[in-house]
Amino acid sequence: MLKSFSLIGKNITKNVSLSSSNKFLFGKNHQNMKSIYSSIRFFSSEQELPPRDSDQFDVVIVGAGPSGLSTAIRLKQLSEKAGKDLRVCVVEKGSEVGSHILSGAVMDPKALNELIPDWKEKGAPLITEVKQDKFYFLTENRSLRLPTPRLMHNEGNYIISLGNVVRWLGEQAESMGVEVYPSFAASEVLYHDNGAVRGIATNDMGIAKDGSLTSNFTRGMELNARLTIFAEGCRGSLTKGLFEKFNLRDECEPQTFGLGIKETWEIKPEKHQQGLVIHTLGYPLSDELLGGSFIYHAENNTVNLGLVVGLDYSNPYLNPYQEFQKLKLHPMVKDMLEGGTCIQYGARTINEGGFQSIPKLVFPGGALVGCTAGFVHVPKVKGSHYAMKTGILAAEAAFPQLISQQEKEQEQEQDKPSVEPLLINEYPEELKKSWVWKELREVRNYRPSLHWGTIPGLIYGALEMYIFRGHTPWTLSNGKPDNERLKPAAECKKIEYKKPDGQITFDLMTSVMRSGTNHEENQPIHLKVRDMEVAKKVNRDIYDGPEGRFCPAGVYEWVEGEKGEKELVRNSVFCLHCKTCDIKDPTQNIDFTVPEGGGGPKYGAM
Repeated sequence: MLKSFSLIGKNITKNVSLSSSNKFLFGKNHQNMKSIYSSIRFFSSEQELPPRDSDQFDVVIVGAGPSGLSTAIRLKQLSEKAGKDLRVCVVEKGSEVGSHILSGAVMDPKALNELIPDWKEKGAPLITEVKQDKFYFLTENRSLRLPTPRLMHNEGNYIISLGNVVRWLGEQAESMGVEVYPSFAASEVLYHDNGAVRGIATNDMGIAKDGSLTSNFTRGMELNARLTIFAEGCRGSLTKGLFEKFNLRDECEPQTFGLGIKETWEIKPEKHQQGLVIHTLGYPLSDELLGGSFIYHAENNTVNLGLVVGLDYSNPYLNPYQEFQKLKLHPMVKDMLEGGTCIQYGARTINEGGFQSIPKLVFPGGALVGCTAGFVHVPKVKGSHYAMKTGILAAEAAFPQLISQQEKEQEQEQDKPSVEPLLINEYPEELKKSWVWKELREVRNYRPSLHWGTIPGLIYGALEMYIFRGHTPWTLSNGKPDNERLKPAAECKKIEYKKPDGQITFDLMTSVMRSGTNHEENQPIHLKVRDMEVAKKVNRDIYDGPEGRFCPAGVYEWVEGEKGEKELVRNSVFCLHCKTCDIKDPTQNIDFTVPEGGGGPKYGAM
């Protein structure tokens, strides 16, 4: 298991001491890190805020997911092959690598084959190969099996825990000298005077809810780099700021999203079919709702069950969590789950905009890889292989420039790294030659066609999949952003949901407990509401408080205040970091920012 170097309270000396057993984590520069961490001090609320300590890397990567770790591994592979040395750092806000990773997941291993060809010999946790695909259209009480669409066949793919795969990738990265730091939340992008990215800063820790500094206060660090790679996953908080600063979304369609809600169950052996993959459309979602469910039979009698709900829905009374509970009461699903045990629960947003929503990927001093840039194949319900491939391509484009700059500094006997920003334009150029670009372009019209309704969308999707195969001269628009699609509550019908039975369906707090979510309670609320009056006049008065329903963790509540009117309460301790509120809030009045490092869900083999 990767070691967590979280700087919390009195454990700092223990957590950052470099014993012989963990020096490898810091590569050849571990003494530099040791000197920095040993100088970190604690301050009371009466003391002036100190400057941040800093360290210099060749590459800093934000996010230890498939894209970030693939970038790091490829950089180290190229360094080793060329006989060069690059200092590569990966920071991860989760308590350990993999703790915030949530996906279905069925994995296409072709990017892994490119990155680590001998992954089987090295013990990668790809255990259950897909043996059978089934595709159903569900009504409330029936299931109609349909031919499995061409792009949803999974021969040669594996049912995995993406969290476990990411943990394994983290181990591979560390063994190559990559410095991996869980519990470090990147909270700020740093810039040179010329406007180029120069790195990131991690957030301060030990700040109380009222903004005062506790006795455990620890200043964040500045991690400077020649190149900073942002691999934050869907709706990255730093990436959102980069979109605006560098106008990265000026020439693409708005991104659209789905909310994926998932449980892992252990079911009776006689009901388990290891290697079976099921996808469904239809119930519990109505015709105007986009989405579908998945059921993946993994090893050890476990099943990954989930529902993806498109966040471009219009009825503010829709509750995605309750729609998921309805799915489990469908006869086909309920029969499978009866007598079983729910092990874990989680939720995460998914990019669904596809080809036409890919932003500009490079800017002075940095680049975007993986899901933070929107690389997901919607018909295949897959993105991890795209995340890995984009990380590989970014690393291959960056490496020659990194070495060239390094050698130039050595020739000129410079003591400090050059402030000349790297711009890796070769990355998007090579991406356009890759199978990622080809595949996404082929299916670019599938998702937007579903706005016509499920049946018309399926008919058009079949034409695209079997006849046109991406060669149509048109590209359909994704339309308005998800937050602009809600209708006023007065125009919509309230939706009544059944009470949970405690066996198959569960109340929300029971489910949240299964996510392992935990945050230090005495810290500033990381879910920022820009203007509470807007929340009242728009969210409460026009849309009847939709955040209380679209949040899959019960974070938001409208409760009776002292003046007799409802006030918005944020129970941020329950937050799953799914980013739904950041996406679906009608006026974009809510911003997800990172809490203290190490907070959030702790997904196991999800």
